Amino acid sequence: MPASEVHNIDCLELMRTQPDKSFQLAIADPPYGIGDKFKGGKTGRLQFNEVVDKGWDNVPEQIFFDELNRVCENVIIWGGNYFPLPPSRCWIVWDKKNSEDFSLSMCELAWTSFDHVAMMYRQNNFLPTKIHPTQKPIEFYAFCLKHFAKPGDRIFDPMMGSQSSRIAAYKMGFDYVGCELDKEYFSKWCERFDRECHGITVADNGQRYQQTNIFDNN
Repeated sequence: MPASEVHNIDCLELMRTQPDKSFQLAIADPPYGIGDKFKGGKTGRLQFNEVVDKGWDNVPEQIFFDELNRVCENVIIWGGNYFPLPPSRCWIVWDKKNSEDFSLSMCELAWTSFDHVAMMYRQNNFLPTKIHPTQKPIEFYAFCLKHFAKPGDRIFDPMMGSQSSRIAAYKMGFDYVGCELDKEYFSKWCERFDRECHGITVADNGQRYQQTNIFDNN
């Protein structure tokens, strides 16, 4: 089974301990710093009312990007259009299939370090159970791994959030290392990984139960 290593620490703390090019691919989704630009915004008939906690919506400093490029051979950075990154031939466009009347963007952009043609991913971002403000579907990360990772690659996610990237990497057989700073969310999202990949549910009394149908993508 693939290794799946996660740390409840600041990603910079981990990256500073890693030799150069320790990972073959990083898929990062840093905060964009745009919470006040879409909170409660509306156009036409539809409105987006998610309350944004700006405590997590702080744009990383340049040292984050420097370290990420040092420890990784290649990098995918979602929201790349919000950061001062060098020109790239290969961008990934996520068509979210949003209505023109919705207040958020109809697509999301990822900068990559690859010398590759631009690519398009199409999937609605509606999730029946959303546990993180910027949660992305498991299939979304599977798309990135399918097109940009090779067998045997070691994958890194510095801000793994809901652990969708971890679940996709595990199911596709990639060794993975991830970081998440928030202690409470880290625990909850580890439970999600156990449920999705090992069929384990934690009851209110702390007891762990084995489930079936463990490889359904939700």
